Amino acid sequence: MNVTRREFLELSAATTAGLALSKKAIAGGAADPVRVGIVGTGRRGKSLLKTMLQIDNIKVPALCDIDRDALSMAQDIAVKAGQPKPQGYSKDEYVFKELMNRDDLDAVIIATPWHWHTPMAVYGMEHGKYVGVEVPAAISLDECWQLVNTHEKTGVPCMMMENWSFRRDNLAILNMIRKGMFGDIVHCHCAHSHDCVDHWFFDTDGKIRWGGEYLLKYNRDQYPTHSLGPVLSWMDINCGDSFDYLTSTASDSRGINAYFSRKFGPDHPNAKRKYKQGDIVTTVVRTKKGKTIVINYDMQLPRPYDNRWLIQGTLGLYNEQRNSLYIVDKSPKYHQWEPFPPYQEKYEHKWWREMKQKDGSFGHGGTDYLELKLFFDAVRNKTQTPVDVYDSVVMSCIVPLSGESIANGSAPVKCPDFTHGKWETKKPVFAVEV
Repeated sequence: MNVTRREFLELSAATTAGLALSKKAIAGGAADPVRVGIVGTGRRGKSLLKTMLQIDNIKVPALCDIDRDALSMAQDIAVKAGQPKPQGYSKDEYVFKELMNRDDLDAVIIATPWHWHTPMAVYGMEHGKYVGVEVPAAISLDECWQLVNTHEKTGVPCMMMENWSFRRDNLAILNMIRKGMFGDIVHCHCAHSHDCVDHWFFDTDGKIRWGGEYLLKYNRDQYPTHSLGPVLSWMDINCGDSFDYLTSTASDSRGINAYFSRKFGPDHPNAKRKYKQGDIVTTVVRTKKGKTIVINYDMQLPRPYDNRWLIQGTLGLYNEQRNSLYIVDKSPKYHQWEPFPPYQEKYEHKWWREMKQKDGSFGHGGTDYLELKLFFDAVRNKTQTPVDVYDSVVMSCIVPLSGESIANGSAPVKCPDFTHGKWETKKPVFAVEV
């Protein structure tokens, strides 16, 4: 069932219908199994594996990880779910190519450290495999263009697995925006506010993890896609508007040193180490149509998790932190917030109406299940994926562009047009209800 460029282009006329998706995309019932290989079986890879094994007609013939213990645990997960034991690949860092060379795979999921995302995604597309790659899809402008150019050369889809694009609340807000309830959209704020020092960048014993290496080498927004996931569709980016330029500013780096001094004492090596990464990075994007987006990176200071989404238009606004909104002539009290939950129920996206039979035990409250199910439906039907390669790289390009702006005293940096001008005429297709 491997998709070729010719097959994909012949089916391109059905892209919109494929993106809209029929009810079977959520409820299951399609006859053909989708055969998936996973590269990277660490914490995220195993979580995705557990979720996808609960989706109808998914087969996992092969898994890959150079950590043989992680690979063995992932194989056991598949076997306990009733699958034949997947073949394991672990001999070296390039053994993923052997997995992707297999003829019995339709798609690959990539859940490895960041610097492998683009090389693996490119190889997968070149070998006819639908690619689902974890976030960010790319960490340099060159990698962004590699993904775009490979997709355009091969016709094979590549989707960054940005799960927050599929959240229940975010899709309800998207429905309200498309119904014009907030008027013309003017501004958005978004953030990835998540204290990750003690588990994501470092182990609890203070040993630096692969993610922590980036804090030593770079000063930029390292992780913008969870912020931007829903914003692209809210603001019609790549389908009616486009990023024009951005500026980024970083605070000093103090949070990591303070954490290690607090936990291990001021003489701990990590308490004395110098980190390039500022604690807070604020990026401001201006679009071609004159809208603005504020993006915050905030992953090194003590705080509860928060995305701080706010979308504002000429008739009102929504604020995720308050779980509230205000709409001109609809909100009961002049210039006062009202609760969002009743609106979420009323404007529930059909993807979530069809998810209500699920028990919420899937990854991230069902969001991972929905994202994977829609990705696999596109693989099965040979249609475009819900998030395409252009959206994937637009979210990812904030990583290098923010670093460039910071390094040049917060100077404006031009954002590339990865669509080659197609954003001006392309109509929205993500999560369009028909």
